[in-house]
Amino acid sequence: MPWGWAVVVGVLYSLISLLSWRRLTVNSWDNAIFEQAVKAYSRFEAPIVPVKGPDYNILGDHFSPIDALLAPAYWLFPSGQTLLVAQGVLIGLSVVPVTKLAVERLGVRVGWTIALMYGLAFGFGNAVVADFHEVAFAVPILAMAGVAFVEQRWSAVVWWSLPLLLVKEDMGVTVAAVGVALWLAGERRRGLLLAIGGAVALVLVVWVVIPSFNTGGGYDYTDNLGGEVGLWETLTTEADRKLLTLLLTLGVTGFAALWSPWAVVAAPTFVWRFFGDVEYYWGTEWHYSIVIMPIVFVAMIDAIGRRRWLEWPGVVLGAAVGGYLLAGGPLVKLLEPTTWDASPRREALQDAIGTIPEDAVVETDIAVLKYLTSSHDEAYWEGTIGDVVPDYLIFDRNLMPRDPLEHGAQHGGTYRIVFDRDGYVVAEKVG
Repeated sequence: MPWGWAVVVGVLYSLISLLSWRRLTVNSWDNAIFEQAVKAYSRFEAPIVPVKGPDYNILGDHFSPIDALLAPAYWLFPSGQTLLVAQGVLIGLSVVPVTKLAVERLGVRVGWTIALMYGLAFGFGNAVVADFHEVAFAVPILAMAGVAFVEQRWSAVVWWSLPLLLVKEDMGVTVAAVGVALWLAGERRRGLLLAIGGAVALVLVVWVVIPSFNTGGGYDYTDNLGGEVGLWETLTTEADRKLLTLLLTLGVTGFAALWSPWAVVAAPTFVWRFFGDVEYYWGTEWHYSIVIMPIVFVAMIDAIGRRRWLEWPGVVLGAAVGGYLLAGGPLVKLLEPTTWDASPRREALQDAIGTIPEDAVVETDIAVLKYLTSSHDEAYWEGTIGDVVPDYLIFDRNLMPRDPLEHGAQHGGTYRIVFDRDGYVVAEKVG
């Protein structure tokens, strides 16, 4: 049964992403970035990502070598959609250990209720509508580490936590927080060593490894904490929104998670989000809550197992909060017929891309980018192309009205329009 629910969850979240792809939904440039990195790994090459700039090594942006695990899947299915399905699969895999733990600890009725709440949690739905992100790998890893913690398999907690260091550079703090959780559980030596190890890994990756790959020799996101106004001012900016995010995230567990030491593992994510000078961090939207879901639900199971009086208050309140968030989320939109409709401009986009030779250097915008990177290795975003002179320009004029010939002239070249239909325009360099 846990595997059956895992398959359902994986299919649902993959479906949400794939349908969004068919509708030509403009989310961000991230899927294109990750696809270029995975494509390079699949060729046993350095992860050079032209979308970020000429000769840009993605390890100089974020340290996520775990993305290389997607290379075999990309060999078989070389498409940006492969990453979307992989993300759904990773979420689905996390359902298995969480469901087993819930049923074993709390019984069939309560256990399966929590398993359903977990699989439908808002952090997953909001993440998949934002396309693929590397933090999806952390979801099953954190689920396994959390289950090991509840079952007091302390060595397994450590070993399951270490791969987090390959997911993203900020996971060093999360690993350190796992060490704190172990310390709180009475595993003083293991906890202290893991906390120190996580902190040291963070320092090495952020101040040594990433700068060694970065074109500027530094870490591009250092100034995000506090921004220009300082830490306190940033923390108190839109404090009501941040408080609501915190309450909703803990509320999906009926606040029962707070009675487990495992809940401390979520603290670093809240800290960098709320102290970060990036508005997207502060709410429940996007993918920033995905890693917190396995943490708080495992903590909920642990807490209810320790204190049975939390069972019904936690489950009832958690289900109410989760249901409220689910009602306006992407899963419910699967019931709307328009969700299943492909964009009427889809064929025009495919034809536009088809006019461009696969070995050409191409400049494009956010709307076209993720659909271009599968077939064209030298696909650049207009904001980071730098001094590279593109052979072709392809833009969605429905996103932003523009004259591609004038745009091409800014590169010092002469272009002619070779395709113009349904808002998509392609210009070829002729001189």
